[in-house]
Amino acid sequence: MKEILPFLQIIISILLITVILLQQGRAAMGSAFGQGEGFHSEKRGMEKTLYLGTIILGITFVSLAVLNLFL
Repeated sequence: MKEILPFLQIIISILLITVILLQQGRAAMGSAFGQGEGFHSEKRGMEKTLYLGTIILGITFVSLAVLNLFL
């Protein structure tokens, strides 16, 4: 099990980076530095799926890191 954890972490980290970069594709460069568009919109469709996927992958990555630390 201990030999598999680093490979799982690498795979999860690559997926996490990909999902985060896909989320940033809709935002303008100014909003990345704090200059928002000035309105709040609800996440729908693919945007919501990417958002939830980011949360799940982040929790999975942290869990694997903690598990790797204690094993």
